[in-house]
Amino acid sequence: MLLDEQDRRLIDGWQRDLPIVSAPFAAVGATLGLPESDVLARLARLQQSGALSRVGAVVRPNTVGASTLAAISVPPERLEAAAAAIVVEPGVNHAYEREHAYNLWFVVTAPDATEVAEAIVRIEQRAGAPVLQVAGVAAGGVEERPQPVGARRRRRLPGRRPQGSPPRS
Repeated sequence: MLLDEQDRRLIDGWQRDLPIVSAPFAAVGATLGLPESDVLARLARLQQSGALSRVGAVVRPNTVGASTLAAISVPPERLEAAAAAIVVEPGVNHAYEREHAYNLWFVVTAPDATEVAEAIVRIEQRAGAPVLQVAGVAAGGVEERPQPVGARRRRRLPGRRPQGSPPRS
């Protein structure tokens, strides 16, 4: 997909610091000289085309509710089924494959740590594999991205559209 100048300005200018106002896409549009409806339509088109994977807030882990980065190890022939069993959990919005012994990764979020633990138990039961929980925040609140040995490839697996994404047209 070819991006026009407005697409580039929208993507480059608003990857961070989306206005925290009642109509953020109207505020973005005002700075770009576009009506809110055009901003939303562009975001939906860019997401549908694959130019954007998601549109939504990124909140530092455990500042609002609780979360954990998690992984399971499943045979390749069970990968899609295990991913489907994971993403039905309300606090999980996607799962992705990695080339590693733990080959299916995801983030579990919930209002508190007890509910995260309960979600992990449900995921283990549905996926039929134990869940490895990985620390996701280093001292000072800087998010760590684990780099398992051999993790050369990531592939997003089918699942729900993340909450907060503009509607698909």
